This record gives sequence, C-alpha cells and structure tokens, in this order.
Amino acid sequence: MKKIMLAALLVLMVTASSAALPAPQMMMKGKGGGPMMTKPATELRTAMRKLWEDHITWTRLYIVSALAGLEDVGEVAKRLLANQDDLGNAIKPYYGDAAGLKLAQLLRDHILIATEVVKAAKMGNSTELTAAQKKWTANADEIAAFLSQANPNWPLATVSDMLHKHLEMTTDEVVARLKKDWAADVAAYDKGHDHMLMFADILTEGIVKQFPAKF
Repeated sequence: MKKIMLAALLVLMVTASSAALPAPQMMMKGKGGGPMMTKPATELRTAMRKLWEDHITWTRLYIVSALAGLEDVGEVAKRLLANQDDLGNAIKPYYGDAAGLKLAQLLRDHILIATEVVKAAKMGNSTELTAAQKKWTANADEIAAFLSQANPNWPLATVSDMLHKHLEMTTDEVVARLKKDWAADVAAYDKGHDHMLMFADILTEGIVKQFPAKF
C-alpha cells in the first residue's frame, strides 16, 4: 500500500513540475516539409506578408486611380505612402529606429518615383518616362544595398534581382492598362503579387536566421 501511495505521489510531483515549466514554442513545418518554424517566426512571416501585400495592393490601386483620373487618387497615394512607414517600423525591433526610418524613406522615394513613372507613361512622354525609370532603378539598387548591408542572409544580387523584377512587373501593369489589354493587366498584377510575397518570405527567413534567439 505504501509503495502504491509513493508511486502516486511521484506522479503528482512530476505532473506539477511539468505544468510549471514554460510552454514550448509551437513548431510548424515549412513548405514541402522543410525546416520547422517556431510560433514567433510564423507570426513574423504572416506580418511581413501582410505588409508587402499591402504594398503591392495599394500600388495597384494607385495605378488604377491615377491612369483613370479618379478623385480618390490623393487618398490612395496617402495610404500607399503610409505603408512604407509601416514597413520601416517592421524592422525597428531588429535593426533599430534609425534603420527603420532609413528604409521607410527609401521606400517612400520608391513610391514617389513610381508616381512620376505613371504620370510620364500616361502622358506618353518617353523622355520623362526614361528619366523616371532610371531614377526608379537607382532607388531599387539603393534599397538592395541598404538591406544587404543590414543582413548577410539578404545577398545583394538576390535582393537587387527581386526589386528589379518588382519594377518590371509594375511597369507591365501600367503599360497593359494604358493599352486597355485587361487580360495582360490582370496577369501582370497576379505575377507581381506572388513575387512580392516571395520577397516578404526572403526578408522573414533572413531575420530569423540572423536573430535565432528571438525565434
């Protein structure tokens, strides 16, 4: 009888001590059964995807409103610029306030130059369009350099390629809408949307690898 009571007491002690331990991080498998992701890493991935999805969506809405001369273009532009501040804020926990503000400013420039591209394309002014696109590419290179210097898991060549493709796909949207080629317009947006989510995932993976203690 004493042995039974002792065994029961041990079970209770083990159960109580286990309950007192902090809950383990929730683990989730990556795509294709790849590396496991902790709950914090998954939350960062979801948040980063949301921000870059906002980027591509509000860029799309600006293109539609600007080319059609809609009255909402000013408000759409304000919301699009606010997204760049949100993206800057997203990296502050890892790289500090100054880095977050710098990224936000670079991305704001990216959007402001994009408005020049859209305007020149709408007017059919090839000289201004070429000049704006040159500025746009230089800005993309500046963003890529900034990111690659901040995180070794974001290689300059990879980030530059991703950003250049983003510019190409966005330009394809503008051109297709001007030509009223609606099928091409929709296809360009879909490609750009998928591409932006890929870019968001690259950023997430880089942060998780650089700051494993946080995840």
